[in-house]
Amino acid sequence: SLQKKLDTYETEDQKMTLVFQQKLAELAGKKVETGLPDNLKWIEKIKFSGDFRYRHESIDEEAGGEWKDGHNRNRIRARLMMNAQVNDEWDVGVRIASGSEDPASTNQTLSDGFSSKDLWLDMAYLDYHPEAVKGLHVIGGKMNNPFHNVGKNQLIWDGDLTPEGVAGTYKTALGESTELFANGGGFWIREDKGDDPAQSLWGAQVGLQQALDGVKLTGGVSYYDYGNVQGAGSLNYKGNAMGNIFDNGVYVSDFNIVELFAEMGFSLMDIPMGFYGNFVCNAGAEHTSENQGCMVGYTLNKAKDPGTWQAGYNYRHIEKDAVVGAFNDSDFIGGSTDGRGHQIQFKYIVAKNVETGVSYFLNEKGDDYDDYRRLQVDMVLKF
Repeated sequence: SLQKKLDTYETEDQKMTLVFQQKLAELAGKKVETGLPDNLKWIEKIKFSGDFRYRHESIDEEAGGEWKDGHNRNRIRARLMMNAQVNDEWDVGVRIASGSEDPASTNQTLSDGFSSKDLWLDMAYLDYHPEAVKGLHVIGGKMNNPFHNVGKNQLIWDGDLTPEGVAGTYKTALGESTELFANGGGFWIREDKGDDPAQSLWGAQVGLQQALDGVKLTGGVSYYDYGNVQGAGSLNYKGNAMGNIFDNGVYVSDFNIVELFAEMGFSLMDIPMGFYGNFVCNAGAEHTSENQGCMVGYTLNKAKDPGTWQAGYNYRHIEKDAVVGAFNDSDFIGGSTDGRGHQIQFKYIVAKNVETGVSYFLNEKGDDYDDYRRLQVDMVLKF
């Protein structure tokens, strides 16, 4: 018996070890309850995720037909996301990220004598998705961009931009192979302060997705209306025009942007492929004809599992007042409007949740068509 065995041991440590071994033996073969107690069940409703990116970047550009000195730097991006389920219809999301006041970038340059780097509140929002209306999400706060971008293009919006306000997204099936989606929202750019009226952005988007014999087609239209921008100062945090037309320090144009977009996805010899394009026209640019932009591109293969790869290419042309330069791609021509050119991308999955990638911009910018070349080499870890 257990007691007889205990009597044969002299020290307390020996006796405690025997008791522990006996209890393990009793538990073997029994079902052990691993669930959390009721007062800690809320932990199961919180999920964390994030990513880290290390980037080497090389930039060469002309100014007035003469080449500037080359620019080489290393940059990091770190993001940590928390999602919490409040109940069956309400969620909350909060993300902190590296970066600066720039709304279109979460990069931090490794410089300034090993100085500490900033963390910012990158997203903080509520998400209401009522069970009574399947496919509807009402989002409020500082959020991920709610508008659909074919090919994840950045003709209008930089991928790091997190607008602030209230938005709604909705998807519903119109048949076995057709889906309707609609997105919209109202966002605050500047608060109403004294004699300065609030500056805002209102957007609406509607589109269809159709699956047909192994081909997925997407198409739609968007409209973005900026309020109280014409005649006002820069929307950029640095206070400059970012390619848009300025006169005495204020915007010449209003921005009422119409966008048409389309995308086609299919497989060729078991290799996924996609082609996409979009066109924008700023109907509010009454004082200039430089109010249009377009972008076309394709993707080849899908980088998903270790050992897989993905390639992509796009060409775009953005006239001066086609879109707001403060919010579009921060890498193309250095982050502004009034440019044209190519972007080539490639990425490879090194291991689970680890990928490496290369992106090269071969662009021209400004009225003088100055060359702009930018090479980015990335290592990304996700968790």
